[in-house]
Amino acid sequence: MTDRPLTSRGAATYQRILDVATREFAEHGIAGARIERIVAAARTNKAQLYAYFGNKEGLFDAIFFGSLERIVNVVPIDATDLADWAVRLYDEYLRRPDLIRLATWARLERRPTGHLVDDPDRLDDRKLRAIAEAQAAGLVRQGDPFDVMAMIIAMSMAWSPVSNVYAATAQEPPEVHEQRRSLLRDSVHRAVSADRKGARTPPSGRCASD
Repeated sequence: MTDRPLTSRGAATYQRILDVATREFAEHGIAGARIERIVAAARTNKAQLYAYFGNKEGLFDAIFFGSLERIVNVVPIDATDLADWAVRLYDEYLRRPDLIRLATWARLERRPTGHLVDDPDRLDDRKLRAIAEAQAAGLVRQGDPFDVMAMIIAMSMAWSPVSNVYAATAQEPPEVHEQRRSLLRDSVHRAVSADRKGARTPPSGRCASD
């Protein structure tokens, strides 16, 4: 792979490859993706793609790890309001369903058990610290912070593209999404709040668009 600075034309080609390959991998997975389709749609050639990414695995890595970073940056955790964090994750899955599909292919084709990525590539340290601090402050129920985080993420994905019950889309009526947000917010709050009664109104009531 080249590590030389890209020209403006090279940067545009690089981004086209990423955009096209994201769709290709999201639809077909790692094994099913075809470099020929990617370079044709990106208006480039195999030599250019390999110069940038090394091989198909390297291209998937660039897209997959970029998607993990996007989730962290676009939907930062707020451990004082984990219910609202779950709702914001729900909204991000609506905006970018391809990101969830990429993670699913990585799970199916690379890591059927254990963590989805190697320890050096995990991006959950800040999340786990934030949850642990909220637990220490008496805001979040006790338990392994990783398990708390995993449960919230799973709840946020109830209607995602990987649901085996129903996959939501951004084209559905706004009131349908609002009903789900309300249910998700209340359910997460009841599940993780240190308030054992679990009956009070969630502390935020905010929507991701607020």
